[in-house]
Amino acid sequence: MSGRVPTGRIARGTRLGRLAAGQAVREAGTRLAMVGRTEQARRILAQRSAMQAAQQLVTVLGSMKGAAMKLGQMLSVLDLDLVPAEHREMFRDKLAELRDRAPVVEFARMRQVIEADLGPLARVFADFDETPVAAASIGQVYRARLRDGRPVAVKVKYPGVDAAVHADMRNLAMLSGLLRNILPSAGDASVLEEISRNIGGELDYVREASTQHRIAARYRGHPFLTVPDSIQQYCTHHVLVTDYIDGRPFEQIRTLPDADRNAIGEIIYRFYITPLFTDYEFCGDPHPGNILLAADGKLAFVDFGLYTRMDPVDVEFERTGLRAACELRADDLHTHWSARGILDPATVTPLECLEYVWAATGWHFLDEPLTITPELATGAVILAMDPRASEHRGMRNQLLPPEHVFSRRADLFTFAALGQLHTTNNWHTLAREWLYHEPPITDIGRATAHWRTATT
Repeated sequence: MSGRVPTGRIARGTRLGRLAAGQAVREAGTRLAMVGRTEQARRILAQRSAMQAAQQLVTVLGSMKGAAMKLGQMLSVLDLDLVPAEHREMFRDKLAELRDRAPVVEFARMRQVIEADLGPLARVFADFDETPVAAASIGQVYRARLRDGRPVAVKVKYPGVDAAVHADMRNLAMLSGLLRNILPSAGDASVLEEISRNIGGELDYVREASTQHRIAARYRGHPFLTVPDSIQQYCTHHVLVTDYIDGRPFEQIRTLPDADRNAIGEIIYRFYITPLFTDYEFCGDPHPGNILLAADGKLAFVDFGLYTRMDPVDVEFERTGLRAACELRADDLHTHWSARGILDPATVTPLECLEYVWAATGWHFLDEPLTITPELATGAVILAMDPRASEHRGMRNQLLPPEHVFSRRADLFTFAALGQLHTTNNWHTLAREWLYHEPPITDIGRATAHWRTATT
């Protein structure tokens, strides 16, 4: 199907209209309530059992190292105002610990890591600033200058972090019971194995350097975004050297005028969402800390440790299901997911399945301007991970195939990152490019398409 959703399907006023699930038709409430459902998210978080399990999970994760910091970075984009007031401060403190618990490692020890792989600093670098400019989940980033004069960023692993992360990943299996309480679909053994494989992949700096070099080449000359290239001759198991981006951090991007933030939001969408459906690969780590506004006005994206490829068959499975949801074909979506074993057709109705997908991914389907806020994005993340609302209760036992875990995470956390930006767009017009292979209709989209045609 290549046409737009029939106008009779979605009311142009203030209500979504009726969703058909076989012969069942009932009122579905406002359209925006289908995206995020913040009141339901509040009810989920207000449940005492959920809060106790969440507190326990955060506390246990606090004893972990690199992996916990990665989880803390992911969770930091959520709007904790949805957490009941009596628990909010505890959550903020615990998540801050996870996000910022980078080991305090003196430069003398980090220098040993560098020189063990590259030899004496003076052999490679003309200057090396011993004060880190950033802390990643498994290492620290320094600014330096190569002997040929190029400014570079040098990411160095913390001593012993490989063993720590592998231990964390083994411990995830022990946490499966807790994960089922907080993220029901994440407690499955195969899902945990997929999480371990992907997060563990961040330890492979050589692979990351190769990936970043390839992606930097792909976007070279792009009119709106840039990816710093890796300097592969200086990239080793413990050291990753890339071009240095002297840019404004995300916190400063958030202060820009509405028009600028809206344009940046579209670029972020096109970088993190579109490639899965056009190139069958995507960056699995959409996070504000990985986005900079470069001096030339382009948006720079860094950190490719979680860059992931998907089998085209699996991508087409996702596209088919999303099309069915977008077109309100509840029975088709229900059959599609049932055949894959994601849900039990005896306990989940077509309407319930459709409403769940809309609550989690409806921002791609809603054919009107939508301002993404932290509250809206957090509601979608919570409902996707913990569908305790009565109309989604049957989805609690869904079995998401492992190969789809990181693509769904990338979608949800791109939504959350955009929420931090308070950016507005008709996201459906962008989605139609990968959902129905339609040509772009925005200025950024047309300019990008022209650039791509000129470089191929």
